[in-house]
Amino acid sequence: MGKAAEILMITDSSANLKHYAETYANWSWDDVDQVFTWSKTGRVNIVHEAVDRHVEEGFGDQIALLYTDGQGRDEQYTFADMSRLSSQFANGLKKLNIKKGDRVFIFMPRCPEVYVAMLGIVRIGAIAGPLFEAFMEAAVKDRLEDSGAVAVVTTPELVGRIPAAELPALKHIILVGAQETTSPNQVLYEDLMQVSGEHTIEWVDRESGMLLHYTSGSTGKPKGVLHVHDAMRHQYVSGKFAYDLREGDIYWCTADPGWVTGTSAGIWAPWLNRVTVVLRGGRFKPEDWYATLEKFKVTVWFSAPTAFRMLMGAGDELPKRYDLSHLRHILSAGEPLNPEVIRWGLDILGLRIHDNWWMTETGSTICSNYPSMPIRPGSMGKLLPGIQKYNQYFKNGWYISGDMAYKDEDGYFWFSGRVDDVINTSGERVGPFEVESKLVEHPAVAEAGVIGIPDEVR
Repeated sequence: MGKAAEILMITDSSANLKHYAETYANWSWDDVDQVFTWSKTGRVNIVHEAVDRHVEEGFGDQIALLYTDGQGRDEQYTFADMSRLSSQFANGLKKLNIKKGDRVFIFMPRCPEVYVAMLGIVRIGAIAGPLFEAFMEAAVKDRLEDSGAVAVVTTPELVGRIPAAELPALKHIILVGAQETTSPNQVLYEDLMQVSGEHTIEWVDRESGMLLHYTSGSTGKPKGVLHVHDAMRHQYVSGKFAYDLREGDIYWCTADPGWVTGTSAGIWAPWLNRVTVVLRGGRFKPEDWYATLEKFKVTVWFSAPTAFRMLMGAGDELPKRYDLSHLRHILSAGEPLNPEVIRWGLDILGLRIHDNWWMTETGSTICSNYPSMPIRPGSMGKLLPGIQKYNQYFKNGWYISGDMAYKDEDGYFWFSGRVDDVINTSGERVGPFEVESKLVEHPAVAEAGVIGIPDEVR
């Protein structure tokens, strides 16, 4: 057995999830409920569980957010800071007559104000709608129009992509970092925040909406997926078992908050587990990413296969210039993780990269490779404890994801491809991912995309 194969078999006995089969077999969501204060008080709001309770329980001085943009802006915020700032934003929204159930969207680059705004929106029982900063006008309009958004938080650089005149429901545009307003419906963020930071929160039902994410639109028109406050149970368990978050961890999820990974795995899961979060602004640059890992002594790193392949393309010598010794656990999601990337992680970073599978519609991790289990390169891993098929939730007992996978004899799931992407060649069904994985094994290939084209014979 080679060194890489040996490492793949090594399991972490200190992981939060120590005995998978036993934990899965004996799972009780009722036990998870006891983690949350609402199980005793009956008062529900995810912001209270993710931020306010930590302040109330004596952890207000713990760092909640570490931020750098690489351009001189280096900031840190405690849980007490986030509670106060988001209460200010919430009180500012209330002055604009924004209330429970209203949709307020966030269209901004990664920065602390995104987190303040999101917490503030959800704090008053409104529904936050994160948008990816690279969206152009048509994508922005589609989502604001479909949702009936009453307000949007954005920047002077991005406000031009919001066709306010074509959106009659849109009453307010909150500008972050602007010197002045240019239309009557605009409000400066700094002015909005000139209100009391007195603690404010709207208690809601567990099934009340809190986040509206739109799917990517890769398989049709983007669909709005409403996530509710009760998603905190799933997110907490994902953070504890799949991301293996522990007290004292410094956690960096590189996903943009405009996508579900950036909110569910990037904000809620770590803060529900009272873990410090790293936020990096600016564009992707391999040197900057390695420097961020070193600067903040990141212990748990969550990214995507595309990012890892780009780091691979930057060369094996580059990471040797940085101190990455604090890293304990690396995760990946967003697309299938090629075995070649896992081998690179073992050879260059000295750590396994653990793949996860989930999607916007599921809200959090469904399958994962856990630190306490051997990894089978290319596999999505095993079901998160507590995940089953509930017939009463889905038509005919199934939620059709559009992804095609199979389960092996040991319970590991393997991704084959999208149902609509499968190539039928000479009667054989071929998953593009399998071909792409073989192509990227060649040292000259950094990325590969495989599609089928018509052939008269095959």
